[in-house]
Amino acid sequence: MLNIFLSNEEGVLKETNKITSGCWINLVAPNEQEIQYIAAELDIPIEFLKDSLDEEERSRIEKDGDDILIIVNIPSVTLDDKKKPMYDTIPLGIIIAKNCFVTICLKDNPIFHAFSQGKVKDFFTYKRTRFAFQILYSMSTSYLKYLKQISKKIDTIEDQLLQSMKNKELFSLLHLQKSLVYFTTSLKSNNIVMNKMMNTRFLKMYEDDQDLLEDVIIENQQAIEMAQTHASILSGMMDAFASIISNNVSMVMKFLTSVTIVLSLPTIVASFYGMNVNIPFQDYKHAFIVALAISVVLSCLTAIVLRRKRLF
Repeated sequence: MLNIFLSNEEGVLKETNKITSGCWINLVAPNEQEIQYIAAELDIPIEFLKDSLDEEERSRIEKDGDDILIIVNIPSVTLDDKKKPMYDTIPLGIIIAKNCFVTICLKDNPIFHAFSQGKVKDFFTYKRTRFAFQILYSMSTSYLKYLKQISKKIDTIEDQLLQSMKNKELFSLLHLQKSLVYFTTSLKSNNIVMNKMMNTRFLKMYEDDQDLLEDVIIENQQAIEMAQTHASILSGMMDAFASIISNNVSMVMKFLTSVTIVLSLPTIVASFYGMNVNIPFQDYKHAFIVALAISVVLSCLTAIVLRRKRLF
Protein backbone atom coordinates (compact mmCIF):
# COMPACT_ATOMS: atom_id res chain seq x y z
CA MET A 1 0.00 0.00 0.00
CA LEU A 2 1.33 3.40 -1.00
CA ASN A 3 0.07 6.71 0.43
CA ILE A 4 1.47 10.17 -0.15
CA PHE A 5 0.78 13.07 2.23
CA LEU A 6 1.71 16.73 2.13
CA SER A 7 1.19 19.41 4.74
CA ASN A 8 1.02 23.14 4.15
CA GLU A 9 2.53 25.92 6.24
CA GLU A 10 -0.48 25.86 8.59
CA GLY A 11 0.10 22.17 9.30
CA VAL A 12 -3.00 20.96 7.43
CA LEU A 13 -2.30 17.48 6.09
CA LYS A 14 -3.73 16.33 2.77
CA GLU A 15 -3.32 13.14 0.81
CA THR A 16 -2.09 13.50 -2.74
CA ASN A 17 -1.34 11.29 -5.72
CA LYS A 18 1.91 12.94 -6.81
CA ILE A 19 5.36 12.90 -5.29
CA THR A 20 6.31 16.50 -4.63
CA SER A 21 9.00 18.25 -2.63
CA GLY A 22 8.41 17.99 1.12
CA CYS A 23 5.90 15.14 0.92
CA TRP A 24 5.65 12.08 3.15
CA ILE A 25 5.50 8.70 1.40
CA ASN A 26 4.12 5.92 3.60
CA LEU A 27 4.65 2.36 2.39
CA VAL A 28 2.91 -0.49 4.19
CA ALA A 29 3.73 -4.01 2.96
CA PRO A 30 4.53 -2.67 -0.53
CA ASN A 31 4.75 -4.91 -3.57
CA GLU A 32 7.76 -5.09 -5.86
CA GLN A 33 6.28 -2.59 -8.31
CA GLU A 34 5.80 0.05 -5.60
CA ILE A 35 9.32 -0.50 -4.30
CA GLN A 36 10.83 -0.09 -7.77
CA TYR A 37 8.71 3.02 -8.40
CA ILE A 38 9.78 4.83 -5.20
CA ALA A 39 13.43 3.87 -5.63
CA ALA A 40 13.44 5.25 -9.17
CA GLU A 41 11.45 8.41 -8.42
CA LEU A 42 13.53 9.42 -5.39
CA ASP A 43 16.83 8.00 -6.68
CA ILE A 44 17.51 6.14 -3.46
CA PRO A 45 19.19 2.72 -3.05
CA ILE A 46 16.61 -0.03 -3.39
CA GLU A 47 18.32 -1.81 -0.49
CA PHE A 48 17.06 0.97 1.79
CA LEU A 49 13.52 -0.11 1.01
CA LYS A 50 14.01 -3.86 0.99
CA ASP A 51 16.09 -3.98 4.19
CA SER A 52 13.23 -2.34 6.06
CA LEU A 53 10.95 -5.21 5.06
CA ASP A 54 13.19 -7.88 6.59
CA GLU A 55 11.61 -9.13 9.82
CA GLU A 56 15.04 -9.99 11.24
CA GLU A 57 16.64 -6.66 10.34
CA ARG A 58 18.51 -5.02 13.23
CA SER A 59 18.17 -1.37 14.24
CA ARG A 60 20.75 0.84 12.58
CA ILE A 61 21.41 4.17 10.87
CA GLU A 62 23.11 4.36 7.48
CA LYS A 63 24.00 7.19 5.11
CA ASP A 64 24.42 6.99 1.33
CA GLY A 65 25.22 10.37 -0.14
CA ASP A 66 22.40 12.71 0.83
CA ASP A 67 20.03 9.84 1.71
CA ILE A 68 19.80 8.60 5.28
CA LEU A 69 18.23 5.32 6.38
CA ILE A 70 17.08 4.80 9.96
CA ILE A 71 15.77 1.36 10.92
CA VAL A 72 14.18 0.90 14.34
CA ASN A 73 12.00 -1.82 15.82
CA ILE A 74 8.48 -0.75 16.76
CA PRO A 75 5.95 -2.63 18.90
CA SER A 76 3.31 -4.66 17.14
CA VAL A 77 0.20 -6.41 18.46
CA THR A 78 -1.42 -9.38 16.74
CA LEU A 79 -4.26 -11.70 17.74
CA ASP A 80 -3.74 -15.43 18.20
CA ASP A 81 -6.23 -18.20 17.39
CA LYS A 82 -8.17 -17.42 20.58
CA LYS A 83 -8.37 -13.69 19.78
CA LYS A 84 -5.90 -12.84 22.53
CA PRO A 85 -3.28 -10.12 21.89
CA MET A 86 0.31 -11.16 21.29
CA TYR A 87 3.09 -8.58 21.55
CA ASP A 88 6.03 -8.53 19.16
CA THR A 89 8.28 -6.08 17.33
CA ILE A 90 8.75 -5.36 13.63
CA PRO A 91 11.25 -3.16 11.75
CA LEU A 92 10.29 0.33 10.66
CA GLY A 93 12.36 2.05 8.00
CA ILE A 94 12.66 5.84 7.94
CA ILE A 95 14.32 7.25 4.83
CA ILE A 96 15.24 10.90 4.72
CA ALA A 97 15.74 11.58 1.02
CA LYS A 98 16.78 14.80 -0.67
CA ASN A 99 13.30 16.32 -0.88
CA CYS A 100 10.99 13.66 0.59
CA PHE A 101 10.39 11.65 3.70
CA VAL A 102 9.67 7.91 3.42
CA THR A 103 8.40 5.42 5.99
CA ILE A 104 8.21 1.73 5.17
CA CYS A 105 6.92 -1.14 7.28
CA LEU A 106 5.59 -4.67 6.93
CA LYS A 107 2.35 -3.90 8.78
CA ASP A 108 0.09 -0.96 9.39
CA ASN A 109 0.66 0.58 12.79
CA PRO A 110 -1.24 3.02 15.03
CA ILE A 111 1.88 5.20 15.07
CA PHE A 112 1.19 6.17 11.45
CA HIS A 113 -2.48 6.80 12.12
CA ALA A 114 -1.75 9.58 14.59
CA PHE A 115 0.23 11.46 11.92
CA SER A 116 -2.01 10.72 8.93
CA GLN A 117 -5.08 11.83 10.91
CA GLY A 118 -3.44 15.09 12.00
CA LYS A 119 -3.42 14.24 15.73
CA VAL A 120 0.24 15.21 16.27
CA LYS A 121 0.96 18.82 17.15
CA ASP A 122 3.53 20.85 15.22
CA PHE A 123 3.73 18.21 12.53
CA PHE A 124 4.95 19.21 9.07
CA THR A 125 5.93 16.70 6.40
CA TYR A 126 8.65 18.97 5.02
CA LYS A 127 10.43 19.23 8.40
CA ARG A 128 12.05 15.88 7.86
CA THR A 129 14.42 15.72 10.83
CA ARG A 130 11.75 16.80 13.28
CA PHE A 131 9.27 14.39 11.68
CA ALA A 132 11.74 11.51 12.21
CA PHE A 133 12.15 12.41 15.89
CA GLN A 134 8.38 12.72 16.31
CA ILE A 135 7.97 9.19 14.95
CA LEU A 136 10.64 7.92 17.35
CA TYR A 137 8.90 9.67 20.23
CA SER A 138 5.54 8.10 19.31
CA MET A 139 7.29 4.74 19.06
CA SER A 140 8.73 5.08 22.58
CA THR A 141 5.38 6.07 24.06
CA SER A 142 3.79 3.08 22.28
CA TYR A 143 6.26 0.79 24.03
CA LEU A 144 5.28 2.33 27.37
CA LYS A 145 1.59 1.88 26.58
CA TYR A 146 1.99 -1.79 25.69
CA LEU A 147 4.19 -2.41 28.72
CA LYS A 148 1.40 -1.09 30.94
CA GLN A 149 -1.02 -3.49 29.22
CA ILE A 150 1.40 -6.37 29.83
CA SER A 151 1.66 -5.35 33.49
CA LYS A 152 -2.13 -5.49 33.87
CA LYS A 153 -2.24 -8.90 32.19
CA ILE A 154 0.43 -10.19 34.57
CA ASP A 155 -1.63 -9.06 37.57
CA THR A 156 -4.76 -10.70 36.14
CA ILE A 157 -2.98 -14.00 35.46
CA GLU A 158 -1.45 -13.90 38.94
CA ASP A 159 -4.93 -13.73 40.49
CA GLN A 160 -6.05 -16.62 38.30
CA LEU A 161 -3.01 -18.69 39.25
CA LEU A 162 -3.71 -18.23 42.96
CA GLN A 163 -7.09 -19.88 42.43
CA SER A 164 -6.58 -22.47 39.71
CA MET A 165 -2.88 -23.37 39.30
CA LYS A 166 -3.54 -24.57 35.74
CA ASN A 167 -1.00 -24.90 32.96
CA LYS A 168 -2.96 -22.43 30.81
CA GLU A 169 -2.04 -19.52 33.07
CA LEU A 170 1.60 -20.57 33.15
CA PHE A 171 1.69 -20.68 29.35
CA SER A 172 0.18 -17.19 29.27
CA LEU A 173 2.95 -15.94 31.55
CA LEU A 174 5.50 -17.62 29.30
CA HIS A 175 4.14 -15.79 26.25
CA LEU A 176 4.30 -12.47 28.10
CA GLN A 177 7.85 -13.21 29.18
CA LYS A 178 8.77 -13.83 25.54
CA SER A 179 7.19 -10.50 24.57
CA LEU A 180 9.19 -8.70 27.24
CA VAL A 181 12.39 -10.24 25.89
CA TYR A 182 11.52 -8.98 22.40
CA PHE A 183 10.70 -5.53 23.75
CA THR A 184 13.88 -5.26 25.81
CA THR A 185 16.12 -6.37 22.94
CA SER A 186 14.47 -3.98 20.48
CA LEU A 187 14.52 -1.05 22.89
CA LYS A 188 18.23 -1.50 23.57
CA SER A 189 18.97 -1.63 19.84
CA ASN A 190 16.87 1.49 19.27
CA ASN A 191 18.70 3.24 22.09
CA ILE A 192 22.04 2.61 20.39
CA VAL A 193 20.72 4.15 17.14
CA MET A 194 19.35 7.21 18.95
CA ASN A 195 22.59 7.83 20.80
CA LYS A 196 24.45 7.49 17.50
CA MET A 197 22.16 10.12 15.97
CA MET A 198 22.90 12.40 18.89
CA ASN A 199 26.66 11.94 18.76
CA THR A 200 27.44 11.62 15.03
CA ARG A 201 25.16 14.39 13.78
CA PHE A 202 24.04 12.51 10.68
CA LEU A 203 20.98 14.73 10.72
CA LYS A 204 20.95 18.49 10.64
CA MET A 205 19.35 19.47 13.95
CA TYR A 206 18.17 22.74 15.36
CA GLU A 207 17.99 23.34 19.09
CA ASP A 208 14.33 22.26 19.27
CA ASP A 209 15.16 19.09 17.33
CA GLN A 210 17.97 18.26 19.72
CA ASP A 211 15.67 18.76 22.71
CA LEU A 212 13.10 16.47 21.10
CA LEU A 213 15.73 13.79 20.47
CA GLU A 214 16.82 14.01 24.11
CA ASP A 215 13.19 13.51 25.15
CA VAL A 216 12.99 10.48 22.85
CA ILE A 217 16.11 8.97 24.44
CA ILE A 218 14.68 9.56 27.93
CA GLU A 219 11.36 7.92 26.99
CA ASN A 220 13.17 5.01 25.38
CA GLN A 221 15.37 4.54 28.46
CA GLN A 222 12.30 4.60 30.68
CA ALA A 223 10.73 1.91 28.49
CA ILE A 224 13.90 -0.21 28.78
CA GLU A 225 13.84 0.04 32.58
CA MET A 226 10.14 -0.77 32.72
CA ALA A 227 10.55 -3.79 30.44
CA GLN A 228 13.47 -5.09 32.50
CA THR A 229 11.53 -4.57 35.73
CA HIS A 230 8.50 -6.44 34.43
CA ALA A 231 10.74 -9.21 33.08
CA SER A 232 12.41 -9.62 36.47
CA ILE A 233 9.08 -9.66 38.29
CA LEU A 234 7.65 -12.15 35.80
CA SER A 235 10.69 -14.42 36.05
CA GLY A 236 10.51 -14.39 39.86
CA MET A 237 6.76 -14.99 39.74
CA MET A 238 7.11 -18.01 37.47
CA ASP A 239 9.82 -19.46 39.71
CA ALA A 240 7.63 -18.89 42.76
CA PHE A 241 4.60 -20.53 41.19
CA ALA A 242 6.71 -23.44 39.98
CA SER A 243 7.86 -23.94 43.58
CA ILE A 244 4.29 -23.65 44.85
CA ILE A 245 3.05 -26.23 42.34
CA SER A 246 5.91 -28.57 43.26
CA ASN A 247 5.15 -28.09 46.95
CA ASN A 248 1.45 -28.80 46.36
CA VAL A 249 2.35 -32.01 44.55
CA SER A 250 4.55 -33.03 47.49
CA MET A 251 1.71 -32.35 49.93
CA VAL A 252 -0.70 -34.42 47.87
CA MET A 253 1.77 -37.29 47.66
CA LYS A 254 2.38 -37.09 51.40
CA PHE A 255 -1.35 -37.19 52.09
CA LEU A 256 -1.87 -40.14 49.74
CA THR A 257 1.03 -42.01 51.34
CA SER A 258 -0.45 -41.48 54.82
CA VAL A 259 -3.86 -42.67 53.63
CA THR A 260 -2.22 -45.75 52.10
CA ILE A 261 -0.52 -46.59 55.41
CA VAL A 262 -3.78 -46.23 57.35
CA LEU A 263 -5.72 -48.37 54.86
CA SER A 264 -3.02 -51.04 54.72
CA LEU A 265 -3.47 -52.01 58.42
CA PRO A 266 -6.99 -53.51 58.02
CA THR A 267 -5.61 -55.41 55.01
CA ILE A 268 -2.81 -56.88 57.17
CA VAL A 269 -5.27 -57.94 59.91
CA ALA A 270 -7.62 -59.49 57.35
CA SER A 271 -4.70 -61.34 55.79
CA PHE A 272 -3.77 -62.93 59.12
CA TYR A 273 -7.33 -64.06 59.76
CA GLY A 274 -7.59 -65.43 56.25
CA MET A 275 -4.83 -68.03 56.71
CA ASN A 276 -5.62 -71.74 56.70
CA VAL A 277 -3.96 -72.31 60.10
CA ASN A 278 -5.12 -72.15 63.67
CA ILE A 279 -5.61 -68.56 64.77
CA PRO A 280 -6.88 -66.97 67.98
CA PHE A 281 -10.68 -66.68 68.34
CA GLN A 282 -11.28 -68.89 65.33
CA ASP A 283 -14.09 -70.73 67.14
CA TYR A 284 -15.47 -67.57 68.70
CA LYS A 285 -18.83 -66.61 67.22
CA HIS A 286 -17.93 -62.90 67.17
CA ALA A 287 -14.48 -63.41 65.66
CA PHE A 288 -15.32 -61.12 62.71
CA ILE A 289 -16.22 -58.26 65.07
CA VAL A 290 -12.95 -58.79 66.95
CA ALA A 291 -10.92 -58.62 63.72
CA LEU A 292 -12.85 -55.56 62.63
CA ALA A 293 -12.28 -53.85 65.98
CA ILE A 294 -8.55 -54.57 65.87
CA SER A 295 -8.38 -53.08 62.35
CA VAL A 296 -10.28 -49.94 63.39
CA VAL A 297 -8.18 -49.41 66.51
CA LEU A 298 -4.88 -49.84 64.65
CA SER A 299 -6.02 -47.50 61.84
CA CYS A 300 -7.20 -44.84 64.30
CA LEU A 301 -4.00 -44.99 66.35
CA THR A 302 -1.88 -44.73 63.18
CA ALA A 303 -3.96 -41.81 61.92
CA ILE A 304 -3.54 -39.99 65.25
CA VAL A 305 0.23 -40.50 65.19
CA LEU A 306 0.51 -39.29 61.59
CA ARG A 307 -1.71 -36.32 62.36
CA ARG A 308 0.49 -35.24 65.26
CA LYS A 309 3.53 -35.46 63.02
CA ARG A 310 1.64 -33.37 60.43
CA LEU A 311 1.85 -36.12 57.88
CA PHE A 312 -1.89 -36.45 57.53
